[in-house]
Amino acid sequence: MKKQLLKISLFGLLLLAGVNTQAQRVAEKKADKEYNTLAYIDAIKIYERIAAKGYTNADMLKKLADAYYFNGKLPEANKWYQELFDGSYEDKGKESIGSEYYYRYSQTLKSVENYDKSKQMMEQFVKLEANDSRAQLFEANKDFLQKIEDKKELYDIKPLSINTEFSDYGATILGKDLIFTSARNLDDNKSVHEWTNESFTTLYSSEITQDGTFSEPKEFAKEINSKVNDATAVFTKDGQTMYFTRNNSKQSGKRKNNKDKSSLLKIYKATKGEDGLWGQVLELPINSDYFNTAHPSLTPDGKWLYFSSDRKGSLGQSDIFRVPIYPNGDYGTVENIGNKVNTSGRETFPFISDDNFLFFASDGHPGIGGLDMYVAKINVDGGIGQVANMGTPINSPFDDFALYIDSKSHKGFVSSNRPGASGGDDIYFFKEKPCKQALEGIVYDKQTKEPLVNARVIISDALYTQTDTIMTDAKGYYLSEYLDCGGKYRIKAEKQEYNTVEVVFVVERKQGIKRVDIGLEKTLEPVTVNDDLFKKLKLNPIYFDFDKSNIRPDAARELIKVVEVLREYPTMKIDVRSHTDSRGNDAYNLKLSDRRAKSTVEWMINQGIDRSRITGQGYGETQLQNKCSNGVPCTIEEHQLNRRSEFIIMEL
Repeated sequence: MKKQLLKISLFGLLLLAGVNTQAQRVAEKKADKEYNTLAYIDAIKIYERIAAKGYTNADMLKKLADAYYFNGKLPEANKWYQELFDGSYEDKGKESIGSEYYYRYSQTLKSVENYDKSKQMMEQFVKLEANDSRAQLFEANKDFLQKIEDKKELYDIKPLSINTEFSDYGATILGKDLIFTSARNLDDNKSVHEWTNESFTTLYSSEITQDGTFSEPKEFAKEINSKVNDATAVFTKDGQTMYFTRNNSKQSGKRKNNKDKSSLLKIYKATKGEDGLWGQVLELPINSDYFNTAHPSLTPDGKWLYFSSDRKGSLGQSDIFRVPIYPNGDYGTVENIGNKVNTSGRETFPFISDDNFLFFASDGHPGIGGLDMYVAKINVDGGIGQVANMGTPINSPFDDFALYIDSKSHKGFVSSNRPGASGGDDIYFFKEKPCKQALEGIVYDKQTKEPLVNARVIISDALYTQTDTIMTDAKGYYLSEYLDCGGKYRIKAEKQEYNTVEVVFVVERKQGIKRVDIGLEKTLEPVTVNDDLFKKLKLNPIYFDFDKSNIRPDAARELIKVVEVLREYPTMKIDVRSHTDSRGNDAYNLKLSDRRAKSTVEWMINQGIDRSRITGQGYGETQLQNKCSNGVPCTIEEHQLNRRSEFIIMEL
């Protein structure tokens, strides 16, 4: 009887477990439906409820982690990516996870500051996707964290007082007003967006007062606000035209979904009327119902519109594109700005500063987590210069995006979902710190290496405006403080009886001390007719290649010193005398030395010295300095003493 009861109990438990498993699968299908319609917040709630009951599988963990990832909640995504890679579940198998998950997991590991494991995941990603631009950039920039660390003191940053618990981002300036995007719903007139579980966004304005504070925000251009997402505005210089992002919508103002039941983003144009109201909202012809077009930015001259899109021709998940705007208002052909900026990841939220720098957000370039802000110069021909990460505190281990900067004041705004502010996406104000560098060094005798006391050091800027003059101390040391970071300077060191030396250098864009040591050469000692400049200048031997008479680079470095003396003494005339040792045929040596003397003369003439001031002749082995004549055994050093050039002063 007891055995029978036990069997019945076990059967009941198995039946209950089966029913429970079936219930979880039904719940998972419901969550999948929410996920596939981009209702990520609702999907997360169901997935986590299922996981709490001990039911997980690879597909569910991927979607749960992705739902957080696509909402920019990287630490939460990290928890579930970690479970995907390290946890225990029924269909676990890393070989079937997919390479993109190594990349996403690596990104989220940065958000919890686990950079070592993030690097390990990227190394695995490189093995799986060697041709992916993100993998190639990682391999080419193994020291990127140190480069970012070097920039950490460039800016001060703080959140704005007008941030709310909802998403606030995408700030720009129109006159005295801050225009920004927000999911706050002041009039309760917008529906909730399933992706974020917040209201659809609206453009808001806040006046910037004289003391730098912000007035209470109000809806901007309320007359054209829609029932869907309105976001990320940019204005022409005259403030009369606005480009902004909006969900694809019907004439009724409701969202227009595509076949995947998602509403894509488009760029619209609005014009301010004589009554001061915004109207004439027009959809740009660069849009489509089949891909996203968003986050417009204008070049300073208003001739190009930059934007983000995932259209055909993208190199990754989203790229930066641009389109010319013609004087008649028409638009040219859209072009991808290329792989210097665009990667296999996401490039988005472009901004062009008044000095023609492109700022953009990316998770494809090496960074410190999530979207980071990058900058590159737009060249005169439209080409893009070197891309650089803006470093902390502009960037964080979270999503940092939608930057605006005033190129004159070096102040601006950046959006971020980093913790520590009001919640969700927040707008941060930043300004460049006063950046100064000091310049120090030793002035010394180039020959003796001894420090030079009371040498004068003169600092000038790129326009030769003198900024500082210092006299070296007993140790030859000088110090000049308060050079502007990033500035180009000239430093000149001078002292009686020494040749003046000038060095051009650029100060790095970070606090610190730059060292420049300067060696000075003594000016020529008093000379008279028949003096040998070779000895007076203490030149190194003038060497020629075997059986050759052309001037080698090492010889040129010595001969230029003779040229400088001839320039300093414009009436001086010299005779160049070339000698060989006794080895070899006498007649041949005479001809070879004569060729070398004349080659030396021609080289100095080519440096600008008048031909009438220089003569030259070869003497072969006719004027030996020692006993090493034909047939006399001598060392290499003794023969070398006879192989020489002389520069005899004939007139002064």
